[in-house]
Amino acid sequence: MVQVCLNGSRNAAGSGVVPTVPAELADAAGKAVAAGARDIHVHPRSPCGRESLAPGVLTPVLEAVRAVVDVPVGVTTVAWAEPAPERRAAWVRAWPVLPDHASVNWHEPGAEAVAAALLERGVGVEAGIWSGTDGAERFAASPLGPRVLRVLAEVMDPCAGSARETAHGLLRALDAYGAHGRPVLLHGEDGGAWPVLRLAGELGLATRIGVEDTLLLPDGSPAASNAELVRAALRELARGASEGGRPWGCGTAGRNDAGPGGRGTLPRGR
Repeated sequence: MVQVCLNGSRNAAGSGVVPTVPAELADAAGKAVAAGARDIHVHPRSPCGRESLAPGVLTPVLEAVRAVVDVPVGVTTVAWAEPAPERRAAWVRAWPVLPDHASVNWHEPGAEAVAAALLERGVGVEAGIWSGTDGAERFAASPLGPRVLRVLAEVMDPCAGSARETAHGLLRALDAYGAHGRPVLLHGEDGGAWPVLRLAGELGLATRIGVEDTLLLPDGSPAASNAELVRAALRELARGASEGGRPWGCGTAGRNDAGPGGRGTLPRGR
């Protein structure tokens, strides 16, 4: 399963390919799904471009994207969109339209409260475990762990030469501490995006690609869109499969058994 990450925190003025407003996000989502993406991750932005979890910002994005796609749509709950943990949880409880899932960075203050609010509302939780943090240890100790939709193993090493080894280290940490048997989506960013995506393919894990993670194609040329990145990702994964990738066999953290699309039996949230 390839998830597309449409925008993230990138500055739209810096590239010209970063969608921000609902109409742009819907267009990018539709084209990415047509290219082969099977799940969507988006950072809603206010009209002035600021990331926000406010209902008035999130609702138009979800409605616009869902008007053109029929795959799960997820959003972020990243702390810099709303630094106060209690405020993040309050926004979740106030959402009139629900995403299918939302990512929660487990190393951030208030992660448990935000995840609990999402689960209370029937929204799937993607547990974001960043390399270089204590997220894996915190997640292993969480009573909410068995209830999350999946683990996002997020390799924050932007160096192409070392990201693959950093990814192995993160997966070893998840295996050592325990990932509650949840399926894993492995991805990298910037220079590490493509090496980590190839590793995910070799290990039989879900992955993601999009302008949140990289603005470049595997050959180093600029990507024109999220859809172009998705097409390139599927080519890379197919090439890896033809060369004989192998599934990851280290404990339960590598199991990606959430069913079609990596989403198990999670109902479509509204």
